[in-house]
Amino acid sequence: MIEELYKKYHQELISWCHNMTGNLHTAEELVQEAFLRAMLHEEVLAVLQEQQCRSWLYRTIKNLYVDCIRHRSKETIVEEFPQRQKYPEEMSRLEWEQLLETLPDLEGVIFTLRYLEGYNSKQIGEILSLPPGTVRFKLSSARQHLKEALGGQKYV
Repeated sequence: MIEELYKKYHQELISWCHNMTGNLHTAEELVQEAFLRAMLHEEVLAVLQEQQCRSWLYRTIKNLYVDCIRHRSKETIVEEFPQRQKYPEEMSRLEWEQLLETLPDLEGVIFTLRYLEGYNSKQIGEILSLPPGTVRFKLSSARQHLKEALGGQKYV
């Protein structure tokens, strides 16, 4: 059944989602996620008529996109610091690496993944099997530890 829905509505959903998001890659990811969720809820979709299944897919994609926008806005608010220079001229990369090694638990790993490798909280959470909120908390804690280690300087 899901295969039939996919064949019939995939391209239509991609086009609609591309118009909604303005990004083909994002549209493809959202549609793919909606079909994955459809597979998880196949017993629900099995009792619906075809138009209801189509509506279910549209509503699921819209909800996924809204969630995506909400998560992005939270990360932008919480994680403002990466716009600054990664390595102040007064400290070498080696000194920064040594400083990051002093961070407790996973903070150094999470800090490195976020600010040096460019991953966002959701991606880091997926890599480390942690909720994005926990990742953001650990990043905040890491920034605080680095501020203390730097004597309150404005690098972090």
